[in-house]
Amino acid sequence: MCHDVDSRPPAAPVTTGGVAAHGPLEITAGDGNRFPAYRALPTHPNGRSVLLLPDLRGAHPFYLLLAQRFAEAGFRTLVMDYYGRSAGTAPRGESFDGAAHMASLKPEHVETDAAAAVAALREEDEGPVLSVGFCLGGGYSWRLAAAGLGLAGAVGFYGPPRFFEDRAEEVSAPLLMLLAGEDVATTPEQFDALAGRLERAGKAYERHVYAGAPHSFFDDSFARWADACADSWHRLLGFVERHSPVAAA
Repeated sequence: MCHDVDSRPPAAPVTTGGVAAHGPLEITAGDGNRFPAYRALPTHPNGRSVLLLPDLRGAHPFYLLLAQRFAEAGFRTLVMDYYGRSAGTAPRGESFDGAAHMASLKPEHVETDAAAAVAALREEDEGPVLSVGFCLGGGYSWRLAAAGLGLAGAVGFYGPPRFFEDRAEEVSAPLLMLLAGEDVATTPEQFDALAGRLERAGKAYERHVYAGAPHSFFDDSFARWADACADSWHRLLGFVERHSPVAAA
C-alpha cells in the first residue's frame, strides 16, 4: 500500500490568489471545552476543507498565515488550538509557551476538539475534509484518520509516531507522510516500524523523506529548505487531488 514517491505528483491545483475572509473564532467542543481557532475562507472555493493542526505552539501566528495560504489555493481552512482546557481562549502570540501546556494534553482532548472543528467546517460546506498537521499536529493528523470523523485524507509533516501508533491499524483514510531526513525527534527506524504496521493492516499511505532536511523544515524561518517546502506543498496538493475528488468548482 505504501508509495515511496520520488517524483513530483500530478499537476497541482492552480492557486487562485484570493482570501475572501479570515479571522479568529472560538469553538465549543462536545465536552464543553472552549478553544480558540482561526478561519480563512477562499475567494474561489475548490470544494474541499482543511483542518490545520499546528505544532506544540498551538494556534501560533505562523499557522494563521499558513491558513491564508491554503485559502488562496481554494481551501476552506480552520486552524485549531489544543490548549483551551489549560490556557483559555486568549490569542497564542509569539511568546506563548505551548510546551508548558502540552503535558496535560491528552489524545481524547484533541479528538474531541477536532470533531467540533470538523463540524464547524461542514456547517459551511459539505465537501471533503482533510487534516494537515505539523510535528505534534502531524502525529495527531494521522490519528484523526482513525477517529471516525469521515476524513478524506490525513497529511502529516514530521509527526512523531507516538501520538498515533496505537491507532495505526484503525485508520479509515489514506495518509501522506512528509518526513525530515535529519529529524532529531523521530528516527527512521521508528517510521519504518510504523510503516510496517500500516502495511500489515493493509492501510493506504504515501511516504516521502527529504534527505538532509531538519525537523520543522516547513517553516518560514528555514529559507535554506525552500526547495523541500515547495516540493512538499506540491505533493500535498497532488495527494488532495487523488483522494478527494469533487465536482467542478
